[in-house]
Amino acid sequence: MTDVATTSMAPAAEPRVSTEEVVVLDYGGQYSQLIARRVRELGVFSELFPHHVGVEEVARRRPCGLILSGGPASVYSDGAPALDRRLLELGIPVLGICYGMQLLTRDLGGRVEAADVGEFGRSGLRVHDPGRLLAGLPAEQTCWMSHRDTVFEPPPGFAALASSTASPVAALEDVERGVYGIQFHPEVVHTPYGQAILERFLADVCGCERTWSAASIIDEQIARIRAQVGEGRVICGLSGGVDSSVAALLVHRAVGDQLTCVFVDHGLMRRNEGEQVISAFRDAFHVPLVAVDAQDRFLARLRGVTDPEAKRKAIGEEFIRVFEEEAARLEGARYLVQGTLYSDVIESGGGTGTATIKSHHNVGGLPADLELELVEPLRALFKDEVRRVGAELGLPERLVWRQPFPGPGLAIRIVGGEATRERLEILRNADAILQDEIRRAGLYRELWQSFCVLPDIRTVGVQGDERTYGSVVVIRAVTSDDAMTADWARLPYELLEQVASRMIAEIRDVNRVVLDITSKPPGTIEWE
Repeated sequence: MTDVATTSMAPAAEPRVSTEEVVVLDYGGQYSQLIARRVRELGVFSELFPHHVGVEEVARRRPCGLILSGGPASVYSDGAPALDRRLLELGIPVLGICYGMQLLTRDLGGRVEAADVGEFGRSGLRVHDPGRLLAGLPAEQTCWMSHRDTVFEPPPGFAALASSTASPVAALEDVERGVYGIQFHPEVVHTPYGQAILERFLADVCGCERTWSAASIIDEQIARIRAQVGEGRVICGLSGGVDSSVAALLVHRAVGDQLTCVFVDHGLMRRNEGEQVISAFRDAFHVPLVAVDAQDRFLARLRGVTDPEAKRKAIGEEFIRVFEEEAARLEGARYLVQGTLYSDVIESGGGTGTATIKSHHNVGGLPADLELELVEPLRALFKDEVRRVGAELGLPERLVWRQPFPGPGLAIRIVGGEATRERLEILRNADAILQDEIRRAGLYRELWQSFCVLPDIRTVGVQGDERTYGSVVVIRAVTSDDAMTADWARLPYELLEQVASRMIAEIRDVNRVVLDITSKPPGTIEWE
């Protein structure tokens, strides 16, 4: 058995945006998304497909390499994900990681068995024969393991390269066949030489041209947008976050004034954000912009709604309805731009056999009768890649590094209760205090996200020698590279004390402040 925790099997992104790529087949491992990210960091475009996507689809993409991910199953379990042997006949190098290595070993005649002791976490790796894959790396190093089944003998023709604390064969290769395997996870930061191993696979084994970059993304996406849109009119749902901002600037660069941005003030934003968005795009970027005041409309739609998925879908559908109404006022408008990211698609289960962690506004809230064709230029990108594209486009640093904010806004941070005008104001004030103090402490850029949650509970307190029965505010702050995994941020005690003191003193209804110290996994970053 390999990786014991899983995330959803990721769907493929939109059609390739590079002349060369590496395909990653997802066998359900918790780190599968990271493999594609690490490959991209090395200058090669990479997409994640379900393991059952089919050899024809893989071949159609003409990849320079193929990587088989880890996964939670045992290769001997009934119904365990299988390897299509035709993948090994495509004439491209193949790297199996963890479960992927075990599949290759078993199917090619090696010996994989359940070990007496599983191997989880950091492990010592001893390189006996560096071969081609591990050449130039230290003979003694640490790596990250997550498996119960173990490779005891490599297949005929394969060289065993390394062993670990509980794995007799922790790396193997058959250079002539172009098949490689490693039992550990090179994609996680806990494997110090993992990126060097992936780099060797890409450069020395696959011979990939490592030319994928933010600049190349811009050129390719502009060409794609022009091909899709032609002379058509386009509207963009602009929130002011980095995703929609970068998407809007990409489309504006591609088609100019064929684009009209629609900013919908739904009353679910943070303090002063509406004014900032309007000022930035109208005054700084000179992008055609229509501002729609729809606060009352959204609050009416959310009246009595407490379920988080119901909130998402209601807000998403209302957004689309507003866009359709604005499009009707623009003669010939047929296209709607959205800042959907690859991580949104993955978590929303956007592919056959994928599990839905939660639906995202950009991918899970669209109505079936949508009358506009979607333009999603960021759909194949992770957040850090979007930031690089934004910087390349000249987006101000303040917008490029703005922390992620959910499409449904503050409504989904009111947990278990209705998003009323009064509760939104409490949450908006609490969030403003938190952001003010985090910026004052110089920590804003160090955090992936920092925000407040308002659960639908009240607690007893004492203020001014009187009993109070007030609201609880939860502080949530995390560090992350891409939102696929995250660790809770160790904020200084003095900062937490100042934040709590201000919230209780300045927000009349708040009498308790608590801190969420859950990482992802097992939790998600947002509460809902």
